[in-house]
Amino acid sequence: MREPRRRAGRSRRRDPARLAALAALRRINGEQAYANLVLGPLVTALNTQDAGFVTELVHGPCRWQGSYDRVIEAAAGRSLGSLQPAVVDVLRLACHQLFGTRPPVHAAVATSVDLAAIAIGEHTTGVVNAIVRRLAARSLDRWLAELTAGLDPLAAMALRYAHPEWIVQAFADTLSGDDAELAELLAADNRPPVPMLAVRPGLGEVAELVTAGAEPARWSPWGASRPGDPEALPAIRAGRAGVQDEGSQLVIRAATRAACPRGPWLDLCAGPGGKSALLRGLSPGLLVAAELHPHRAELVAASLRGYPRTGAGHAGHQVIVADGTRPAWQPGSFALVVVDAPCSGLGALRRRPEARWRDRAGQVKSLARLQTRLLASAISAAMPGGVIAYITCSPHRQETLAVGQSAKGVEILNAPPLLPQVPQAASRLDDRFIQLWPHRHDTDAMFCALLRRGDR
Repeated sequence: MREPRRRAGRSRRRDPARLAALAALRRINGEQAYANLVLGPLVTALNTQDAGFVTELVHGPCRWQGSYDRVIEAAAGRSLGSLQPAVVDVLRLACHQLFGTRPPVHAAVATSVDLAAIAIGEHTTGVVNAIVRRLAARSLDRWLAELTAGLDPLAAMALRYAHPEWIVQAFADTLSGDDAELAELLAADNRPPVPMLAVRPGLGEVAELVTAGAEPARWSPWGASRPGDPEALPAIRAGRAGVQDEGSQLVIRAATRAACPRGPWLDLCAGPGGKSALLRGLSPGLLVAAELHPHRAELVAASLRGYPRTGAGHAGHQVIVADGTRPAWQPGSFALVVVDAPCSGLGALRRRPEARWRDRAGQVKSLARLQTRLLASAISAAMPGGVIAYITCSPHRQETLAVGQSAKGVEILNAPPLLPQVPQAASRLDDRFIQLWPHRHDTDAMFCALLRRGDR
C-alpha cells in the first residue's frame, strides 16, 4: 500500500493518547457504544498519566458534543453532514483541546492535523488545519455568546451548558422554573464525579477504603470516594466493596429504614447488582434478586459473591432470571420490594456523558408505561403492610411524580425524614418523595417513592 503524499520535510507525530481517544470517539459516535466500555481496553496499555488524559479527551467531547458541533459549523461555514464522520470527531477533539485543556494554539493545530493525517489520510489535513485555526480565533465563551444571541432563555441555556433542550426543559419542570438553580444543576452535570465506592455491609468497612486513600462519603455509612481505578483496591477485587453512586446508597438506606413486616425481601430489577449487595447485607432474611436479562443476572450474582447463599441464622439469597411484569412468585410474598426501574438515565449524565446526545426524548413515555407496570407488579408482590420502594435514576416528571402518584392500593409514605442528615432531599413537586441532585448533593439525580401496601 502506497504511503499518503505529504509535503516534503514535514513528518507526522504519532500520539498514542490522541489516537486512542479518536478510536474511542469513533466507536461511541459511529457504533453507539458506551464510553466506559470502550475506554477500558484502550487505556490498559497506557501509563496512568496518559490514561487520565485519554479519558478526559473522550469524556470532554462526549459531554460538550452538541455545543462543540454548533461551534464547528459556525467556524467551518458548513454543516457537519458535509464532512467525513471521522473528521468531525477530530474536530471535536480539537475543540476540547482548545477550550477544555487549553494548550498553545499552534500545538492544538499541529496535533489535530497530524492526527487527521495518520488516522484518516493526508487528504483531510487542509480542511482540518483551516477549521481548527478558525476555532482557535475565539474563546468558547465568545463563540457561545454569538451563537446564543437572539435565542429564548431555555435554548440559550441548553447551548451554553451543552444539554439538549428537551433535557433542560425536563429539569426546569422538576425545579419549578428556578432558572438560577437550573444553571447550577447543568453546570454540576458537566463536572465529572470522583468514583464513589460502597462497602458490602457485613463484608467490608469504610475504614479499609480510607486507609487506601479514599474519603468517607458525606451521608452514606457505606460510601467512600477515591480517584483512579477502583480495581486497584483489594476490597473491590475481593468483592467486599463495589462501585456505586452515593445517591443509590441513600435511597436504599431510606427504603430499609421504613418500618415493614418480617419476611423476605425482593429486588425486582436487580441488575447490575449494586443495590442487591446492600440489600443482602442489610436484610434480616431471604433476599430474592430478580433480573430479566441473563447476562445482567450474572452481574448480580457476582456482586453477591462475598455472601453465602445460605448460612446459619440467615436464609441467604437467590438470584433468578425473571420478568418483573410477569411475576415468578406468589402475590403478597415480600415484606420489602425494591423496584429500581429502567429509566432514561437523565440523573446520571455526569457519569455517562455520551448519553445526553442520544435521542431518548421519545422513549420517556414508553419507559413510564413500563415503570407503571413494574410498580403495579411490585405492589402485588408486597405482603399487607409491606413497603415498596420505587426508584429511578431520573428527575423527569413522567418517570417520577406521575408514576409514584399513580399507584393504587397503597399509602404514600413521607420518605425524606428517613434521610434526616441529607438537606433538601424532598422533591419540589411532592415533598413526600425523595429527589437527590448533583448540584445539591453531589450525587446522581435519584428519585425514591416509598409506599405501603394496604392491609387487604
